[in-house]
Amino acid sequence: MPNDLASYTSPLSGPLTSESLPEGTGLDSPDRRDGSVYRCPPALHLALDVALATGRPLLVRGEPGTGKSSFAAFVARNLGWRYYEHAVTSSTEARDLLWRFDAVRRLADAQARAALGGTPLNDNDYIEPGPLWWAFDAASASRRGQAEGVPVRPLTEPFGELNADRDRRRAVVLIDEIDKADPDVPNALLVPLGSLRFHVSDLGRDVAREQTPALPTASAADARSNGLLIVITTNEERELPSAFLRRCITVRLDPPDSGELVEIARLHFTRPGQDFDGMVAPTAQRLAERLKEARDTARAAGQRVPGTAEYLDALRACLDLGITPDDDDPLWAELRRISLAKD
Repeated sequence: MPNDLASYTSPLSGPLTSESLPEGTGLDSPDRRDGSVYRCPPALHLALDVALATGRPLLVRGEPGTGKSSFAAFVARNLGWRYYEHAVTSSTEARDLLWRFDAVRRLADAQARAALGGTPLNDNDYIEPGPLWWAFDAASASRRGQAEGVPVRPLTEPFGELNADRDRRRAVVLIDEIDKADPDVPNALLVPLGSLRFHVSDLGRDVAREQTPALPTASAADARSNGLLIVITTNEERELPSAFLRRCITVRLDPPDSGELVEIARLHFTRPGQDFDGMVAPTAQRLAERLKEARDTARAAGQRVPGTAEYLDALRACLDLGITPDDDDPLWAELRRISLAKD
């Protein structure tokens, strides 16, 4: 990531900040996906603003472990927008991001109802809105696309607890690791992502994103964007179609260098009453140097390269177990093997 944007000040999304963790906080989760802690490089912040200004999806490229997947939730928390995500697999179809029909559940319910001699089922009750539907129109998604006042089978909103106090009109969607999908998937998403609308064939109706007027107290991001941010990540294991790339704002996340790793550690390990610079920083700095060595060795051997999450795991282990990331410590070689090299 280039360093010539260090002075960039965002006119759209404003300062993006991590939450301060309270004193005495222990390990609550090894992979926080609530957006509370993240280090956002200036070039990534600029790319975010370009995506907001243009209404285009933001495609974040880079090696595994560079922080691509954590960025969307961080932005959503800072902007106060709802958050949804979809982890792409080799079996993912484009429609999974829009909606799906739960045929398995319908069959089970039909068999049970037939045995009891009940009334026929309503097929619309088996419509399951996908993340893009929730982001485009949460109100219709909560009704499975049916008209207001029509009884529907209860539906739980994804990330409902996280989104409870957030702006109902604006949303961030993470489409994670799109390169795992068949090449037809990105192409099939071109129209929904470009027009912000799609047709639900099982209902015979369209779902569309409506432009929402900004409130008098709206932030710049609320007032000057369409209130929707689609973040797409790729490890570049498979080349994406050119037509898809043309319709995205793209940015590459390089692995953080030693100094950046220490700053990431500062965000994750700073606590009130704890002297990070005196107690944690020396170990964090030494471990960052050892991670660089491990990365260089792995690349030369064509092996998997350890990422930032593994650096944070090793740092926590060093601090809690009293291990020094140095060859003089007899435990370091084994810790390095099981937390970084994983051979």
